[in-house]
Amino acid sequence: MKIPSDYQEGYKKALHIDRERATNYIAHINIGDPLADELVDDLSHLEQKQSAELLKTALSADSTRIDKNAPASLKKFMEFYDDVPEWMDFESLKPGFVMFHRNTRFVLAAMVAGTLVEGFTTNISQSFFIKGRLRYQGIKRLQQNNRHMLEIFLPGGLERHGDGWALSIRVRLVHAKSRVLLYDSREWDPDVLGVPLCSAHIGFAICAFSARLLGHMKTLGASFDDEERKAFMQTWRYSGYLMGIPETILYQDEDDALEQFATGRICEPPVSMESIAMAWSLINSAPLLSGTAYGEESKKLSELISRVSRVLIGDELADDLKLPKANQTITMMQFRLFNLIEKTSSIFDRMNLERRYDIAKILELSHYGTHGISYRLPDHYYDEESSEW
Repeated sequence: MKIPSDYQEGYKKALHIDRERATNYIAHINIGDPLADELVDDLSHLEQKQSAELLKTALSADSTRIDKNAPASLKKFMEFYDDVPEWMDFESLKPGFVMFHRNTRFVLAAMVAGTLVEGFTTNISQSFFIKGRLRYQGIKRLQQNNRHMLEIFLPGGLERHGDGWALSIRVRLVHAKSRVLLYDSREWDPDVLGVPLCSAHIGFAICAFSARLLGHMKTLGASFDDEERKAFMQTWRYSGYLMGIPETILYQDEDDALEQFATGRICEPPVSMESIAMAWSLINSAPLLSGTAYGEESKKLSELISRVSRVLIGDELADDLKLPKANQTITMMQFRLFNLIEKTSSIFDRMNLERRYDIAKILELSHYGTHGISYRLPDHYYDEESSEW
C-alpha cells in the first residue's frame, strides 16, 4: 500500500491503536470517486452552461429527457441512485428532523465553532487553501453548508429528487471537479498528500458533521433523546452515501463514526499553516450567522466564537490553531447569556425579527442563488478566477 509522506508518521502511531481502521483510512487517502471522476472528466469537454443543463435534467424528476448524445458516464452515474441501500428507512429519520429544528441555535454554533474548525486541522484544509476559499469564500461556504444541512433535515429532503438528495449529489460532483482542478494546479503533490478530496477525508468529514457535531451540541446545551440521536446519525449517513463515500469507509453508527474520527486524527499530519488560516477564516466569517457582519460587535462575537471553539475542540488542538486562552466556565456562561439574549429578543422584540434563529434565519443565511439549485461546476482551481458556480 502506497503511503503519502505526510501520513507515514501518523499511520505508524495509529497502527498500534487500531490496525484495521488505520490501514483502511490510509488506503482511502489514495481513493477518489471513480464514478464521479469519470463523469466530470467527460463533462469537461462541454461548456459550463451545457454541462449544468445536462446535470439539472439528469437529477430532475423527468430524467428520461436526457440527451441521447450525453456521455455514457452520466447514465452510469445516475444508475448508482436507482436503489436505496437496505439500511435506509426514511420513516426512521423523522425524530432527527424534530431534534434538528428544536436545537437550531446549538446546531449552527456547534457546526462553526466546533465541527468545521476541527475539520480543518486535517489535510482537508490544503484543498481549500489552494483554491483560495478564505475570507469572502468562507462566508459563502457557511451559507452553502447551511442550505445543505437544512434541506437534508426537512421531511422528504433526502428522498429521490428532494432538495437534500440533489444537494448531496451536487457536493459529490463539486468534489470530483475540484479533484481535477487541484491536480491541474501543480500545487498538489500526490506523493506527499495523496488524492485531493479523497474518500478518507470525505468519510472523516461526515463523521464530524454527525457524531462530533452531536457531542459539541450537547456541550453547548442541546437536548435530544436516543431515538433522535440515532435518526440524526442516520440522516447524515445517507447524505454521505449520496455524496459518494464508499461504504468501506462510511460509518455504520455513532460509535463507529467516533472511532473512525479518532483514527483519522492520529493518521493526519500535525496542524499546518493552512489549517490555521482556514480555521481563523471561518471564525472571522461566523458573525454573519448572527447578522453582525461588520464593526465592533462582529469582532467581539468572533472572539467569543474562538473561545467557544477552544472549549469544544480541546486545549491541544486550540493551541495548535493559535486560538486565545480562555476560562471554560466563563466562556460557557458568556455563550449561554448570548444565547438567552438572542432567544429572548426573538420572543419580545417583534421589531427585530431578522435576529431570530428559527428556520427563517437558516433560510436567510443559506446560499440559494436566484434560480434554485445550480449545477454549474468550478472551472478554475482558484475560486476567484472560476466562473460562478
